Amino acid sequence: MQEQENQQAEKVEIKEAAPEVQPDGVVQGETVQTSAPEAPQAAPAQDTAEQVIAKLEAKVQELQDSFMRAKAEGENIRRRAQEDISKAHKFAIEGFAEAMVPVKDSLEMALKIDTPSIEALKEGVEMTLKQLSAAFEKNRLNEVSPVQGDKLDPMKHQAISMVPAEQEANTVVTVLQKGYTIADRLLRPALVTVAQGK
Repeated sequence: MQEQENQQAEKVEIKEAAPEVQPDGVVQGETVQTSAPEAPQAAPAQDTAEQVIAKLEAKVQELQDSFMRAKAEGENIRRRAQEDISKAHKFAIEGFAEAMVPVKDSLEMALKIDTPSIEALKEGVEMTLKQLSAAFEKNRLNEVSPVQGDKLDPMKHQAISMVPAEQEANTVVTVLQKGYTIADRLLRPALVTVAQGK
């Protein structure tokens, strides 16, 4: 019996604790707002499909313009490089030609002398040879002239024949014709005879 009274008291307390909702939406003891919560500030209206398409088309046009400009610039660079290469080929020997002109002048002056003496001719040829050697040196045209006993270098020498000699095999015996390199590149190998193996 006591238990039943306790349970009824608890129910009453629970009923009193729970607010009563009236038909007009007002809870007794509390004010309840039945309207929807305030919406956040309205977001800007989304772009329509036409606006999105227009923006994308503008971006595509901008990218096409950039591409065409870059392509044209690349073509200009390529054309300028080809012109530079063409000029380099055309005028590659300009420096060498400038150095050779005085040599030609010296030879022409030697031929103008009516009655040259042997000594004068020899002196003129020696001076001309000095000019020619200076022109070669200035343009990095160097002689390949091995001396007797040098080891045969197939990268710079061309053996014409093998001859018996009192020296180590495959060494230079005589130089028949000098060779030349230009900027460390072989222009013409030296023609040599080499010693036979004993």
